[in-house]
Amino acid sequence: MRGQMIDHEATALLEGKLHDQQRAEAIAAGKPAPQFPWNPMLDTWAPARLYNGMIAPLTPFPIRGVIWYQGESNSALARAPLYERLFETLITDWRGQWAEGDFPFLYVQISNFKSSPQEDWATIREAQRRTLKLRNTAMAVTIDVGNPDNVHPTDKVTVGHRLALAARKISYGEALEDSGPTIRQTTTEGSALRLWFNHATGLHVQGGPLASFEVAGSDGVFHPALATIDGSTIVLTSAEVTHPVWARYGWANSPDCHLFNGDGLPASPFTTQP
Repeated sequence: MRGQMIDHEATALLEGKLHDQQRAEAIAAGKPAPQFPWNPMLDTWAPARLYNGMIAPLTPFPIRGVIWYQGESNSALARAPLYERLFETLITDWRGQWAEGDFPFLYVQISNFKSSPQEDWATIREAQRRTLKLRNTAMAVTIDVGNPDNVHPTDKVTVGHRLALAARKISYGEALEDSGPTIRQTTTEGSALRLWFNHATGLHVQGGPLASFEVAGSDGVFHPALATIDGSTIVLTSAEVTHPVWARYGWANSPDCHLFNGDGLPASPFTTQP
């Protein structure tokens, strides 16, 4: 692609202009406004269109790493469960196309946004967290800097700082902490569930209560849990769940999350349920 309009773009722009005109005419005549025709930019929905036009031309050049910030547009209830597989496939494919090994792939976990019941931001965040199993990946958690009323949070400085920490550690080998707490495992202790984390030195709450934890028994039904910090672990209990099996944290489109480590980096939302 050489900077010109892509196929169908002119058609989409014309349809939008005609709709504006028809809407104005209908309102002036006291009639219902016509529905907007679903088109927009047909080719942007075509498989590989954006890749072929914007990524493939770069593959002959050396690459140091990738910074990725996306996920919101995949949050529809029907699409969110596919994100983990799609994201892992994208990373693996790009690395294969460049043929420079497992170069660093640093990405941003989507922040908090009220959205709507037709979207599932928690599943997207979990898919991003689980993608950390791929070698040379790092994730900047932003659950504390989003704007519930703005899908594009304005605090990009904090986001950039956290990505820079990851780059300094993975790409440049600096000995520093680049991540907030991430769940490692759980152990059952009677009617309680203990959570063990990576990157959990100095575990504490910041800016609010220790909230948004839930537990579930073997039935898979989650209930709010009382959380207590115990060193670098957290102990969960719930009167509604006498034999807890699963735990989750921040499982909502816009959760209330205040768990941090000693380096001031926030914990990633998660679920331990497969």
